[in-house]
Amino acid sequence: MTQAYAAPPIARPFSAPFPVKTAADVARLAARPLADTLTVQSTYEIFRNSAAAFGARTALTFLRSADPDDTPIHWSYNELLAGIHQTANLLHSLGVGPRDAVGVLLPGCLEYHLALWGTEAAGIVQPLNPLLTEDKLVSLLTTAGAKVLIAYGSDVECGAWSKALRLVERVPSLKTLLRVAPHDEAPDQRPALPDFAQDFNAARAGQPMDRLVSERVIRAEDIAAYFHTGGTTGAPKLAVHTHANQVFTAWAAVQLQGAKPGDVVINGYPLFHVAGVLPASLAALSAGVQTIIPTTLLLRNRDVLRNYWRLVERHRATSLQGVPTILAALADIPLAGADISSLRYCRTGAAPLPAELAARFERLFGLHVNESLGMTEMAGITSITPPGARFPVNCVGFPLPYVQVRVASLDTPAGQPARDLPPGQPGMLLFKSPNVIPGFLDPEDTARAFTDDGWLISGDVGVLDAEGRLHLQGRAKDLIIRSGHNIDPKTIEDALATHPAVHICAAVGAPDPYAGELPIAFVTLAEGADVSEADLVAYAAAHVDEGPARPKRVIVLEHMPMTNVGKIYKPDLRRLATAVSVQAVVERVLQGAGLPPDSAVLRVLADAQPDVAVEVDATAPAPLKEQLREALARLPVKVAVHG
Repeated sequence: MTQAYAAPPIARPFSAPFPVKTAADVARLAARPLADTLTVQSTYEIFRNSAAAFGARTALTFLRSADPDDTPIHWSYNELLAGIHQTANLLHSLGVGPRDAVGVLLPGCLEYHLALWGTEAAGIVQPLNPLLTEDKLVSLLTTAGAKVLIAYGSDVECGAWSKALRLVERVPSLKTLLRVAPHDEAPDQRPALPDFAQDFNAARAGQPMDRLVSERVIRAEDIAAYFHTGGTTGAPKLAVHTHANQVFTAWAAVQLQGAKPGDVVINGYPLFHVAGVLPASLAALSAGVQTIIPTTLLLRNRDVLRNYWRLVERHRATSLQGVPTILAALADIPLAGADISSLRYCRTGAAPLPAELAARFERLFGLHVNESLGMTEMAGITSITPPGARFPVNCVGFPLPYVQVRVASLDTPAGQPARDLPPGQPGMLLFKSPNVIPGFLDPEDTARAFTDDGWLISGDVGVLDAEGRLHLQGRAKDLIIRSGHNIDPKTIEDALATHPAVHICAAVGAPDPYAGELPIAFVTLAEGADVSEADLVAYAAAHVDEGPARPKRVIVLEHMPMTNVGKIYKPDLRRLATAVSVQAVVERVLQGAGLPPDSAVLRVLADAQPDVAVEVDATAPAPLKEQLREALARLPVKVAVHG
């Protein structure tokens, strides 16, 4: 006789028992065994608990437009859970089981949350960046073996629908396409669908909304999601998230941020990005927070940015979260009388925060910018600076409760165990944590990501101070981080290497005051070859799939800097890239003063030690020198001024 199915018992939603102010507070949270602290097994249980606790409270708010006076669409916690049930039941009827993947190709919309959490209740969700090329999407979906694709039924924002129709033809495992109609589309305007496609909302409407028809018992170790992250080979690199990973991230983020019912957050992160899905969305929805989706374009909508402070006022937002690029854009938007007194917390991450930007944000808006560290391999979050803390720039806060941190030597020989460094000395950051993923779909990617004894290799260089705070001091890996978007330099290098005039090429990040880093490439030419920088930039634009990875500069060098064993020496290239960025700043300052860009009044010293510097001629007026200092301070690197 089979045992009758029993739904998981209802438990209290996540809440913070006390404000976190010190490392001792974090230790208090981790004093009990994790199993006693965290009894929730799955993301599905989170939404059952939230619906039971918050019911008619608003869970999600979708802004139809950037106009603060426009009427938004609201979903309660009860409505969200009902939609999750319907979505999971629909997918179950389509043959999706616990080990089957469902691709999601959507912009910002309410249905994204049904696709995320409904799929995780039925199988494995695979969020996809709609801006990726079709070939990349084919590769990702094929690698995951996705059975179903949930896609936006419009080409207006990102060509999603046309891509989706072609993807079904090109990905052998895809059997069903579910179309999400735009929110303003009239029923009589909906197109006829091919046999393999269904209207998502119509199809789910016929499903039970009060339970999982599958009667699935979701375990903590079950796979919840596949997230794409940058690989070293350019091949798809899919991180495997378990339910335990995601549940822990939600719980820990609530503890350190003090999230609670009544809080309101405008989530402008894209929902194919781990930060937008987990520490921003799941954490909020686990604690009764109202989450606002600012139009389908999110913060790529220029009108949303222009109206951001009025939207904060209109919705009484309590938390501002965004990458430094967004903060830089907001710093240029005047308050114009908007009341933003509801904001009690401002957090950034995913890219270096320029000190000048942090200072400007506080000066203009009275908001101290708190930093965090997150990565796909740790389900979106590693450390958080809690509300009320005033930590220095590049301090990313306290590691989460139950997180173990090692600071290891950077010069450990290959194949040897990592050597721990003395307290206060910076080194490679290694982590063990409940939200460290079990690995990647490709075992080789997994082997490269972990030490032999199971520590996650972050690729970040940092140090723990005496107060238990984590400070970042750079990256050991060569990833270029542009506005929180990880760019594999090999993507650029492989593309430029196919140009017949290119002999050797290498890409690095050039410091930028808004994006943190911008990709820049250096090449040496084949013997007898002649090609302009403009031609190389155009060639890269045509052959690099990802828009953010396309370099704005491709600089021809006579000789590529090399190590004594014949490897390209990227530290020298990073110095050259810094010099290029500094030169651009210098030229803008000179132009603003009415001087020619090649004026000898200011001269970039690319070989200055220890950092790139600018030499100021004795004849330069004091205001020009001050303007230079202010402009250079916006760069996320140190630049000395001599003279």
